[in-house]
Amino acid sequence: MGKRALVTGASSGLGLAMARALAAAGATVAITARGPEKLAQARSQLHDEGLDVQALELDVRDEASIAAAVQWVGTHWGGLDLLVNNAGIGMRTVNPDFLTRPQPFYEVSAEGFRDLVDTNLTGYFLVAKAFVPLFLQQQRGKIVNISMNHETMRRRGFVPYGPSRAGAESLSLIMAEDLRAHGIDVNMLLPGGATDTGMIPDAAKAEIAGQFQLLSPAVMAEPIVFLAADASKGLTGQRIVATEFAAWKAHLTS
Repeated sequence: MGKRALVTGASSGLGLAMARALAAAGATVAITARGPEKLAQARSQLHDEGLDVQALELDVRDEASIAAAVQWVGTHWGGLDLLVNNAGIGMRTVNPDFLTRPQPFYEVSAEGFRDLVDTNLTGYFLVAKAFVPLFLQQQRGKIVNISMNHETMRRRGFVPYGPSRAGAESLSLIMAEDLRAHGIDVNMLLPGGATDTGMIPDAAKAEIAGQFQLLSPAVMAEPIVFLAADASKGLTGQRIVATEFAAWKAHLTS
């Protein structure tokens, strides 16, 4: 593949799965996260699988931290082909029982609301804003912003997670238009259902086990590799659902 990709929030869950898939496809990959211990464990895990990745500490809420990552990429790689905005925190940060005991928005603390939006929405903006100058200099590049089902954006008890991802989708569509003339593609990718990640507490996983089966994070592998590849060049402003990827791609090429 020969692409250079940076994935935020890649020490576990969807981010780790996408980093694994990209590295396995031949991309040069940097995984980032704000927790150094989990980041080191993720890199070690990928190395044990025979995948060579770089690990960079990055807090998407901290502009100095982001700038350091941009500088590293510019110095060591000379540019970037794919930025995956994935870092985020979930509803469990404001309500650990969000799946079984939904909490109305008016009971959510202002601090909890701000912290989640700062990470899940403002973080996407800050990271993209910092890396786009590299893309503009190259006159090419790709950004993939990770999202979620529209149903969750309307679901009872899902403030502030729902609004944060709804905002990220609007941000993505506007970014796509702002960058279209520069040959820079911006797309959205989402699993297509509840996924077996740290976003869902273990206790809640046990409670919902009888209701539906959680998706594996590996569902993101095939679509993220496609979005990194030259075959998707010029595709922008799309919202791609991983569980429907095969059908979506067949329709695209028909």
